[in-house]
Amino acid sequence: MKNLFAWVLAIGFIITGSQVSAQKKKIYDPHKNGIKQLSEAVTLAKAGKQHVLVMVGGNWCSWCLRFDKFVKFNHELDSIIEKDYELVHLNYSPENKNYEALEKLGFPQRFGFPVFVVLDGNGKRLHTQNSAYLESGRSYDKEKVKQFLLHWRPEALKPENYKK
Repeated sequence: MKNLFAWVLAIGFIITGSQVSAQKKKIYDPHKNGIKQLSEAVTLAKAGKQHVLVMVGGNWCSWCLRFDKFVKFNHELDSIIEKDYELVHLNYSPENKNYEALEKLGFPQRFGFPVFVVLDGNGKRLHTQNSAYLESGRSYDKEKVKQFLLHWRPEALKPENYKK
């Protein structure tokens, strides 16, 4: 019985430890050059007939981490991003404010964090989204996030989808 209790206790510590380390996962890298990140993402997006979804924020931003987790644990939203976008986590922090990249994006940080910028496959800025409009309570609203992603995907902007 003591051995069984010890095994259950050990497994509990392992599970708790892995959950804590998963919560501390860093999604933003302050050492990355934002201009280079954008350039690489635009190249990939163009080749894949996608758009670029730039999520500006930092590991210090609870809403940034919350959004990342929200979409990753929602299969439908994660699938839309995977299919239609090249996702870039553009760091903004005291170590690296990525000023040149943010200047190129039209200074989206004025909306707070996270803020989303959609670029086409040529790097042209199509839309800047204040994340406050995607929130609901202490989380994000699945339908609002879904509609944002669908309204700015490449398919939504094809002229042939609209009749005169």
